[in-house]
Amino acid sequence: MTRTVRFHELGGPDVLRLEEVPEPRAKAGEVLIHARAWGLNRADSLFRQGQYGVAPALPSGLGFEVAGVVAAVGEGVTDFHAGQAVSVVPGFDLLSYPMHGESVVAPANFVVAHPKELSFEQAASTWMQYITAYGGLVDLANTRPGDTVVISAASSSVGLAAIQIARREGAKTIALTRTSAKRQRLLDAGADAVVATTEEDVVARILELTDGRGARVLFDPVGGAALAGLISAAATGAFLVVYGVLDFTPATVSVLDLLLKRLTIRGFGVMELALDDPGRLAAAVDHVRKGITDGDLVPVIDQVFPLADFAEAHRRLESNGQVGKIVVSLSPDGPTAG
Repeated sequence: MTRTVRFHELGGPDVLRLEEVPEPRAKAGEVLIHARAWGLNRADSLFRQGQYGVAPALPSGLGFEVAGVVAAVGEGVTDFHAGQAVSVVPGFDLLSYPMHGESVVAPANFVVAHPKELSFEQAASTWMQYITAYGGLVDLANTRPGDTVVISAASSSVGLAAIQIARREGAKTIALTRTSAKRQRLLDAGADAVVATTEEDVVARILELTDGRGARVLFDPVGGAALAGLISAAATGAFLVVYGVLDFTPATVSVLDLLLKRLTIRGFGVMELALDDPGRLAAAVDHVRKGITDGDLVPVIDQVFPLADFAEAHRRLESNGQVGKIVVSLSPDGPTAG
């Protein structure tokens, strides 16, 4: 037997249970992983609440990110062996492969031997955030030297990854956050400027910081009422990538701005890279791996929780107070190296 996180009804962190289930077996094309750390994502919260766009089949597991040690491989798997430290790149069906358990199976083509520079906690904090940032900023928007990139919800794990990815491409970054409380931490994380959205005129500040031209790339997981401001602050020919929906308020879009500025507004999800063209996902993984090895990409962890406090980790996720990734460590001795 093994333990896994499940929920039997939709709701907040209180609906989560750590339950004993039979240990899964690696079938053909799969890898059995003994988990050492889980990475939490906003998608986990939305899925648990029934707002992710894919309805859970109750009782349901959850979780996209895990790092651990290979326990066994299924038929046809030759790239991995027992005892190898690995992590999982999101790109698979969450209903079929929930990752937040002590023992989990994952499709072998989404398992990677993570860079030796990373601990298990860092490896569980890597792929969702950096692949999402790479996909939006590099794969889609073609961010290049001289660009200004506006990053909403910049203190999230994806937001911080986007700051690092944009800087690696030679762009300047404007980080958006609700209040000035996180301003210095975002500047320390590499942002060139920070705008507090509830304290400042967002459009005016972005235009001021770009000498009136506006930003060429805008990277947003919020949507809702704030989307109109991003469009107003966009440069002619700008690329606006929407990769989430934290505000479910219907967005009002100026069609005139779309026409006159020749804007591209593009919805993006990390699964697109895997489902549309495996080569795009491979390019993303290679880009991130090289950035980690070079030291340009360094996962930022907000807090590591022990397994016993996994529900508290979800509460931290929903507090919006974090700066970086929230991780659950399954090591009885605390955080461990990979």
